[in-house]
Amino acid sequence: MAVKAQSNMVESDAQPQVRRTQPGRTQPGKVLAKLKRYVPTLVAVVVLIAVWEIWVDSGHANRHSFSAPSEIVMATIDVWPKMWAQTVVTIQEAAAGFVLAVTLGILIGVLFYCSPILNAAFFPLLTAAQTMPLITIAPLFIIWFGFEISGKIAIVAVFSLFPIAVQTIRGLKAVPQYYEDVALTCGATRWWTLWHVKLRVAARQIFGGIRISASYLFATATTAEYMGARKGLGIWLQMAYNSFRTPLIFCATFMVVALTGVVLLGVSLAERLLLGAEDDAVAFDEEG
Repeated sequence: MAVKAQSNMVESDAQPQVRRTQPGRTQPGKVLAKLKRYVPTLVAVVVLIAVWEIWVDSGHANRHSFSAPSEIVMATIDVWPKMWAQTVVTIQEAAAGFVLAVTLGILIGVLFYCSPILNAAFFPLLTAAQTMPLITIAPLFIIWFGFEISGKIAIVAVFSLFPIAVQTIRGLKAVPQYYEDVALTCGATRWWTLWHVKLRVAARQIFGGIRISASYLFATATTAEYMGARKGLGIWLQMAYNSFRTPLIFCATFMVVALTGVVLLGVSLAERLLLGAEDDAVAFDEEG
């Protein structure tokens, strides 16, 4: 009863204070400032594509080994239905593996944080597992799981959970002690404090680990498919390479980049919806 009665007080204390701004004056300025940050990137991309197109069209590159952007666009349009069917398989593998990685990464991080013995015993092994190249691990997963989609999901999950687990541990360790003290004073248990206070305060750093994992999510899935699968972008790349169809290789490459961008955007949106804008939060060391 004491925990329920004081939960609102604890949660309000665990939440970083937010600077309130007058929406009529500062919000448009923030939007324009954020848009201006992307202008140099857009200009650089346009210039790069233009130089690339001119360089190939002028005969300075062998079209069999280096395709022009216009050729890549046309090839993408021509093969889109077939390539999208392969892309759906990769999306399924990456999505399932990512969900497993986020779930297991947070649970492992919490477990290692709560148990220094487990942390000392198994964290070095988890680190060592991440140093092994995918090319040496993929054959084992093919032997264990065959060419089915389950093997690719397992590979994605294994190679994606490490940054999430590490950032969960670091985030929990960085939570100031007074958050726990306030919760315990209000009658909360240590277990309730861990899941309702500490994890909420450490959520920003945990999202940092999720963002790191998302950045190479589809690259891992595609590489695993290339090593051995029945369908997917990795098989598409293999077929394009064997037939020396360079534009199709670029198509698959840009598809992986685009999908990675979509996932990163989704992670950033989820972080903003759950935690608010990062530039609006006051750092812990500024708290009274």
